[in-house]
Amino acid sequence: MSAFGYELLASDGAARRGRLTTAHGPVETPAFMPVGTAATVKGMTAEMVAETGAQMVLANTYHLMLRPGAERVAKLGGLHKFMDWQGPILTDSGGFQVMSLAELRKITEEGVTFRSHIDGAKVTLTPERSVEIQHQLDATVTMVFDECTPWPVSETDAAASMRLSMRWAERSRAAFVERPGYALFGIVQGSAFRDLREESAKALTNVGFDGYAVGGLAVGEGQAMMFEMLEATVPHLPAGTPHYLMGVGKPADIVGAVARGIDLFDCVLPTRSGRTGQAFTRAGTLNMRNARHAEDGGPLDPECRCPACRGHSRAYLHHLFKADEMLGPILLTAHNLTYYQDLMRDIGDAIEAGTFAELVRAHAPVEAGAAS
Repeated sequence: MSAFGYELLASDGAARRGRLTTAHGPVETPAFMPVGTAATVKGMTAEMVAETGAQMVLANTYHLMLRPGAERVAKLGGLHKFMDWQGPILTDSGGFQVMSLAELRKITEEGVTFRSHIDGAKVTLTPERSVEIQHQLDATVTMVFDECTPWPVSETDAAASMRLSMRWAERSRAAFVERPGYALFGIVQGSAFRDLREESAKALTNVGFDGYAVGGLAVGEGQAMMFEMLEATVPHLPAGTPHYLMGVGKPADIVGAVARGIDLFDCVLPTRSGRTGQAFTRAGTLNMRNARHAEDGGPLDPECRCPACRGHSRAYLHHLFKADEMLGPILLTAHNLTYYQDLMRDIGDAIEAGTFAELVRAHAPVEAGAAS
């Protein structure tokens, strides 16, 4: 089995096209990982997810440790077998979900104690336990346990939070079991403070990880601030490793982040939008519940290869959502994920051709219009 690695294939400015080598197959980058929080991309079979062009998916430590339990998944052969996904899987360590628990949690140097949102049971999650759970799940890429700093936050509090995460990152590194083709990623924190982001990036680099994520963004700070923090962070990350922006985002966010040296993305937006009737198309976003689609016999996006666009009209999709038929969210989720995968392919092609700046300009106005 080959070692985990990142190969740079082409660049255009700071934008990079590359390839990950993993224990569960290669991943062409830039790449978007569909979110399968509870070991399922909602409404999609593994085969359907693969047909969108996705090569790697994300699952979540917090949710899977509570239900069905990491030990049970391990007993059943690991997450790849459990969810019938043979490609690489990255598991979020649970830090973001713990942040969202607010008053239900208690953070100490040791870790986080919280109440399960399922049954109220008291649970303690430490860096060591988070890494152990991800090992039991057989995650291809394990994430260090961190505190996702909330927004807004003072610089003093952001510094304390970031430095706690750096100490936890060292403990996560020590707990990780090295295996060929598997990886552990560090997570840069520091909120919206450039000096803290640089300090965090350097601290993680000194420990040494297989890849580096930028966390604590897309939590309300806005696109301009997010881009500024990427510009303050990515230059301090090792060039020979993958760079991952967690929880992002809209197509314009992805294009802008690639322009600043990011390789990997995940976000619930395309799947959540698919369930609520919003479609991403090359002509902008569309709300399939709007009456204007009721008698439109044309496809959602004439250039799209997904099942919704190949076999159905806008009028039919509109009908499905108005009738609350489950096929509507399924078809629109497949469409949105296909759109995102095609976007990543187009980005990679543009980087290789040296025309990435043109793609950036082409996508900038798309996000400006409201869903129609």
